Amino acid sequence: MTLGNMENAELFDAGKKGRGLRAGRDLNAGEMVFAEASFAAVVFDSLFMQVCHSCFRQQAKLHRCAQCQFAFYCNRTCQTACWDEHKKECAAIKKVGKAPNENVRLAARVLWRLHKDTGIVADNQMISVEQLENHVSDLPEDSLKKLGTDVQSFLEYWSYGRKQHSVDYILHIFGILKCNGFTLRDQNGLRDVGVGLFPNLCLVNHDCWPNCSVVLNHGNQTALNSALHSQSRIELRALEKIPEGKELTVSYVDFLNLSAERKKKLKECFHFECTCQHCSQQLKDDLMMASADNKPSTEKLKEMTAFSKDCLEKIEKSRNEGNFHEVVKLCRECLHQQENVLADTHLCKLRVLSVASEALSYQRSYSEAAEYAQRMVNAYMKLYQHNSPQLGLATMRAGVTHWQAGQTEQGHSMICQAYGILMVSHGPNHTVTHNLESLRMQTEMELKKKKEEAAALS
Repeated sequence: MTLGNMENAELFDAGKKGRGLRAGRDLNAGEMVFAEASFAAVVFDSLFMQVCHSCFRQQAKLHRCAQCQFAFYCNRTCQTACWDEHKKECAAIKKVGKAPNENVRLAARVLWRLHKDTGIVADNQMISVEQLENHVSDLPEDSLKKLGTDVQSFLEYWSYGRKQHSVDYILHIFGILKCNGFTLRDQNGLRDVGVGLFPNLCLVNHDCWPNCSVVLNHGNQTALNSALHSQSRIELRALEKIPEGKELTVSYVDFLNLSAERKKKLKECFHFECTCQHCSQQLKDDLMMASADNKPSTEKLKEMTAFSKDCLEKIEKSRNEGNFHEVVKLCRECLHQQENVLADTHLCKLRVLSVASEALSYQRSYSEAAEYAQRMVNAYMKLYQHNSPQLGLATMRAGVTHWQAGQTEQGHSMICQAYGILMVSHGPNHTVTHNLESLRMQTEMELKKKKEEAAALS
């Protein structure tokens, strides 16, 4: 299940954090620390017809499982690769008549795998699944009630011969998944499509300013020779030089929240108090709440923040309804009001810039979309660390938008910047990096052709 060796990482006692992983040797930026296939993983309920249940690629045309009519796959190769994991699920769905929610499906897959392979499925797996923290005792009453509903649904769904489990044991498994599940993204790195359990990854502790990134590599199932196929797996990659013995960290939450909000979310979801430097010293909070250069009054700033939050709710409502004309209208109005009051690094303004760029691109208004995307990237550069995958993906999106607007030189420059970041955060074999490399070569050729045409005319 864990691909390759674990010589780059070693388990250690991280004090109040509990267990942790640290570098087993000096690591360079962009170096893969380890790769790990999932112990179990499922596609989100809302996307079960749009995402392959094996490799988690989002595709236009997928092939449905003829037995349960629920699982979808890219092709027979993906279906065959997933059959070992799907066959018990397939029978259970046929028996019940419908698929339960993603939490129940994932818990069932974990238990089927535990029965088949036990909690450790590779020599270099550092911890058994059953030894992972569950934090059930830390859950508030409403969360326990939801968990209880899932347990009841599970009991109706579960089927494994005569093997039954106590409610406490099932709660233990659900608790493990609730605080250790890793969200999986599609092949473009832009959309959350599923959730999986990766035991070694569970040992990597949090830092709001991490020294590692973790991405899903969807593998390669296209080679004619099946021996050349590679399975989907997460990859932990160093974002900077990491000396031997230093703790390896990833971020459990998006950095683009005020430190108080990040701490609150980490406490609610993962049951610990974040004491990282950025939270303790509230670093970057000033930029995330910054006013424009003309320094409006505190009262004006407060009013504009409230107005922006109200506007963002309306924008999100129209976006969910697919009314992009209304989204663009609301974004323009909001940005007009925010000008000279909020800085581009202010969280409310950043979110409007992001949605505006996306909606305008959908409407093929690429020049205006490129302007907003550029402003967003400029703000991101002040907020994120320089090899952040979020910065890399935003820069990629901005570069593509400039190119679509006919601004080839600017687009090529940003695509090159994005490529440099994503080579570190995603690695050379990720679909995103492959696609970006093709686009980088295309824009380079277009620029060369334009220069040749200009030289011929002069």
